[in-house]
Amino acid sequence: MSKALFITGTGTDVGKTYISGLLLKKLNASGKRAAYYKAAMSGNTRGADGALIPGDALYVKTISGISQPLEEMCPYVYEAAVSPHLAAKIEGNPISTDTVLHGFDLVRARYDYVIAEGSGGILCPLRFDGQKILLEDFIKARSLSCVITADAGLGTINSVVLTAEYMKSRGITAKGIIFNHYEPNNILHDDNIFMCEQMTGLKVIARVKNRDCDIDMDDGELERLFL
Repeated sequence: MSKALFITGTGTDVGKTYISGLLLKKLNASGKRAAYYKAAMSGNTRGADGALIPGDALYVKTISGISQPLEEMCPYVYEAAVSPHLAAKIEGNPISTDTVLHGFDLVRARYDYVIAEGSGGILCPLRFDGQKILLEDFIKARSLSCVITADAGLGTINSVVLTAEYMKSRGITAKGIIFNHYEPNNILHDDNIFMCEQMTGLKVIARVKNRDCDIDMDDGELERLFL
């Protein structure tokens, strides 16, 4: 059985896709057969042939160098730049748990390491009509451990602690926190990191600066996130 890790975040645009790409780049560089998966992507654009391009998947593939084909990476690709549950309503293509899990299982069968990325924050709904599907349903269905991605700047203490507490209350394991947009010697950023560790009991795994091309983490530490 392959090893898998879920990348969640404190909200939209905190850098989950960027962090997923950097982690996969490190796995790929160390010779691991690594892959990416995301249940649903919204806000995508169309190519010259009119087909939707899964933007997050393409970005991850480009920066990580993994050989996995795009069509394996995401079963639901939407054009509307809204939450997946609303994009699904607008475009008439509702998400099925069976489809999401089947796609994920196929990827796990083909690769040794899989990083699954969430949409938005941990509470982002995937479907909310006659059926209710949340990201946590996917996480629990495959017993995935998580890493929380957060912005290092103002307001992050509240969002990190609330995210961590919600996950704990729902029985979801968080292996640690990765801070994005980190500025060395920024007293606010350093205090945020200290406070988040103190208030959640979680370890800060990495601090990622803007335009970093690699993540500062040794192979052993990365490997342990998947255990």
